[in-house]
Amino acid sequence: MNSAPLIVAGIPVSPDHYIDGQRIGSTETFELHCPIDQHVLGHVSEGLAEHVAQAIQAAQRAFPAWATLGAKGRKPYLDRFAEEIGKRADALCQLESNDAGVLLSRMRHGVVPRAMLNIKWFAEHALGLQDRTLETEQATHLVRHDPAGVVAIITPWNAPLMLSTWKLGPALASGNTCVLKPPEWAPLTCSLLADAAHAAGLPPGVFNVVQGSGAKTGAKLVSDPRLARISFTGSVPTAKWIAGAAGANLVPCSLELGGKSAFIVLEDADIDSAAATGALMYRNAGQVCLAGTRFLVHQKIADRYIEALRGHVEKLNIGDPREEATEVGPLIHPRQLERVGAFVERAVAGGARVLWGGARHPFGAQYYQPTMLTDLRQDDEIVQNEVFGPVLTLQTFSSDEEAIEMANSTDYGLGGVCYGEQGHAVAVAGRVRTGFIWVNSFGIRDLAAPFGGIKRSGVGREGGEWSFEFFCDVKDIVVPKKPFKASFSHR
Repeated sequence: MNSAPLIVAGIPVSPDHYIDGQRIGSTETFELHCPIDQHVLGHVSEGLAEHVAQAIQAAQRAFPAWATLGAKGRKPYLDRFAEEIGKRADALCQLESNDAGVLLSRMRHGVVPRAMLNIKWFAEHALGLQDRTLETEQATHLVRHDPAGVVAIITPWNAPLMLSTWKLGPALASGNTCVLKPPEWAPLTCSLLADAAHAAGLPPGVFNVVQGSGAKTGAKLVSDPRLARISFTGSVPTAKWIAGAAGANLVPCSLELGGKSAFIVLEDADIDSAAATGALMYRNAGQVCLAGTRFLVHQKIADRYIEALRGHVEKLNIGDPREEATEVGPLIHPRQLERVGAFVERAVAGGARVLWGGARHPFGAQYYQPTMLTDLRQDDEIVQNEVFGPVLTLQTFSSDEEAIEMANSTDYGLGGVCYGEQGHAVAVAGRVRTGFIWVNSFGIRDLAAPFGGIKRSGVGREGGEWSFEFFCDVKDIVVPKKPFKASFSHR
């Protein structure tokens, strides 16, 4: 039986799963709250074992026909999918702002256009996957990228729409069928995404959405041996569990995890430019895995840099993320607020000094002040572990060698930022052990470029050809150039 739609910001959205082209309710639900003011948004269907099984079965049935279409045949469906996302732009913006506390301005000007591009770009670039040849002395190798099968996609609560489409684009364009499990704290834009896919005419079973908790729904999904791939973005502990479950069935995983990235400010940096960029690390209330959260500043310019950064931080507009002018909104959930506050309390108790912030913000119950801590040791918990909130640390260094050593001193290696004279900054950036690093900039992304981390920040790369390599089975059809004679000497 289908549930009545939830009405959020005047927008109707189904609280039910989307399986095999239909909405399917559940006998169990979970409550959803708005992080801005904690009011109840409604109750959402919880994915039980039967729903996971139905979704995987539907994806299995849909796979042969979807794969047989080829990239050219799939492209019109995916182009329409992107168009339907665009038709729902305002609704998606309002829903994610209310559901996840994401800035409405960021949704309008960044996330929704990017979500559309994620689908269209990969649909276009999938056209070049076939008919690649490799000529050797003995043979012509026809290299094919065949769709792998049923893909499980699990996305986090800090960017549900963007990261869902970031994975769906290459997975669907490659010819796979998908089961998406949205984040339990912010599932609503993924539900509306299913409406967009339905309106675009994607065949039943090609794209399915099953909502629920990681412990219940996610566990059933990732342990299913019928999956061909698992793509996950989230925390390190959850990734370890997923990798274990997938390993039991030898299912390949792509894991994009947390970060504790360095923001390096060299002695020859443009101080004000580096300070203006530094203030961006508080966006989305610091709930951004690729942010540079460990500020490493040359000791000769540290005082000037701190004051310049303070000036930019003091100008940040903290408030309701549904207001266009707001730059810092709430934390997603009371549990996240408690976690962030506890990190700061332990750091201060251990000797850290608060440069600014350090407490809850009076605007609302789930708001925390933009915070900067200093007087820290390299092995301090808050230097080594991801906080995932508006809390940054600042340390100084006296040489490039010391900065590089400090930057490489954690178990993470996702991103990074390095400000300085360009040649100098590039040289330092090249020695930081990380998946990517921005020089005199932040947040520049291109769908053709690789994205991912090293160490505890992840396994694999997403973007461009790297996404297709993961979501496809690469096949080599070997055609000999001379008549072949069977012999045991051949290898």
